[in-house]
Amino acid sequence: MTTDITKKGPEDTPPSSRPEAIKAIPVRHYGRYVAALLAIGALAAIVYAFSQGDINWNAIPDNFFDDRILRGVRETLILTVLSMLIGVVGGVLLSVMRMSRNPVTSSIAWFYIWFFRGTPVLVQLFVWFNLGFVFDYVNLGPLYKDEWSDFMTPFLTALLGLGLNEAAYMAEICRAGLLSVDEGQTEASHALGMSHGKTLRRIVLPQAMRVVVPPTGNEVINMLKTTSLVAAVQYYELLRYAQDIGTSSGATVETLLLAACWYLIMTSILSVGQYYLERYYSRGSSRTLPNTPFQKIKANMLSLGNRSGVGH
Repeated sequence: MTTDITKKGPEDTPPSSRPEAIKAIPVRHYGRYVAALLAIGALAAIVYAFSQGDINWNAIPDNFFDDRILRGVRETLILTVLSMLIGVVGGVLLSVMRMSRNPVTSSIAWFYIWFFRGTPVLVQLFVWFNLGFVFDYVNLGPLYKDEWSDFMTPFLTALLGLGLNEAAYMAEICRAGLLSVDEGQTEASHALGMSHGKTLRRIVLPQAMRVVVPPTGNEVINMLKTTSLVAAVQYYELLRYAQDIGTSSGATVETLLLAACWYLIMTSILSVGQYYLERYYSRGSSRTLPNTPFQKIKANMLSLGNRSGVGH
C-alpha cells in the first residue's frame, strides 16, 4: 500500500482559515507625558519669573566683550592649563609610586592622595594664602630667599592649591589606567629585553590612555569651573573681574550671568575636544568608530531628504 503524502504551503491554505494580521497597538506611556508636561511647566515658570524680575538684560551684551572680562577669560584658561599640567605630571608620578614595591614611596603616595582628596580645595587655598602668618621668609639656600608675602603671590597660591589637589585625583585615574593593561603585556616586553621604564613608556601608557583620557577630560572641565574659587584668595580671573564690574555698575546678578555664559562657552568647547580625543584613542578597541556630531547631522539630513523624496 502506498501513501500519498502531499505538502501544503501557505498558498494551499484556504483564505477562510488563514490567521488574521496582527494589529499592533503601541503601548501608551502616560507617565512620560505627565513628566514632559511637568518639565515644560517648570521651565516656563522659571522663564516667566526671570522675565518679571528687575534684571537689566542689556548689561550682558554690553559687557560681554569688555576688556576686563576678556582678561579674566584669558587668566582662567592659563590657570586651567597650568594647574592641569601640574596635576597630570604629579598624578603620573604618584600613581607609579603608589604601585611601587618600595613600601616607603608607596606609603608617601598613599598619604598624599589621602590628604589632598580628603580636604576641600577652598581650605587648601586658604592654607597656602595664610602661611605668611607661620613663615616670615622662604629660604631655599643659595637658590632663592625672600619674604613669604612676596613669594606667595595670589597666582602662585592658586596654582599650588589647584595643581597639587588635582594631582591626587589624577593619581587615581592614572593608576586605574595602568591596572587596566594586562600583566602579560609587561611580561612579554620584559622577555624581549625591555627595561621597566621603556615598558612603561612604550607598552603600558599607550594602552592605558584609552581608560585615562575620558576621566581626564572631565577633570579639565571641572578644573575650568573650579578656578572660580581662587577669587577668594585675591586672584583676578573671570569671576573676580565680573564681580568688580557688577559692583561698580550695580548690575551684580547680570555680570554673574555673564560669567556663567562664558563658562558655558569654554566648557562646551572643551567637551567637543574631549569627544574627538576619546574617539581617537578608541580606535584600537572598536571596529567601527562612533559618528562625529557633524556626521550624525549629515546622516539625519540625508534620511529626511530620502523620506521626503519617497513621500512625493
